Amino acid sequence: MKRVFVQKMKTKRGSCNPGARSIRLNTDLAKKPRECLEYIVVHEMVHALERHHNDRFREYMDRFLPQWRLHRDELNRAPLGHESWGY
Repeated sequence: MKRVFVQKMKTKRGSCNPGARSIRLNTDLAKKPRECLEYIVVHEMVHALERHHNDRFREYMDRFLPQWRLHRDELNRAPLGHESWGY
């Protein structure tokens, strides 16, 4: 990757633009465990090799981060962030 951006995102944890060789990461990831951030970084970098979430994508994930499913599940159990707490 050529560039990594960190920005506030409402619905995504990250994104990859293979053509521009850039990755964007959600600022709310700073509140998550290090392993979860690592998962997102690897996930987005794998998108530079395979655009879709297909068998090839999963094979890359297995190779580069064997425990990726555990980290994904941990992220999926909690909301990404809270825009308003509304008490």
